[in-house]
Amino acid sequence: MEGSAQLTVSRTSPEDVQQRQIILKLDGQKIATLMFGQSKTVELVPGKHTLLVDNTWKKKRIELEAQAGEHVRFRVVNQLGALGWILATSLGAGPMKLTVEREG
Repeated sequence: MEGSAQLTVSRTSPEDVQQRQIILKLDGQKIATLMFGQSKTVELVPGKHTLLVDNTWKKKRIELEAQAGEHVRFRVVNQLGALGWILATSLGAGPMKLTVEREG
């Protein structure tokens, strides 16, 4: 679409524990469920948007603004904190830290 922008969210970091899904919602609409190794690209109308990133343990709300022709990129990572490692080792699962970083 001419005059549009793009948003890409990737889950490919080697730091990711490769467990649990990450649900993406853009302006309240679900756009993807990412497992490790996946990414999602969508067209955006230029302007302000809200990206909700949810790994079902933790949610992060990101406010972003995209200009016409811009490609906005984020990297999402599921990581285990100290308590998460202890619980994952003993119970097979634990709370995960969710990291969201804008790239570029």
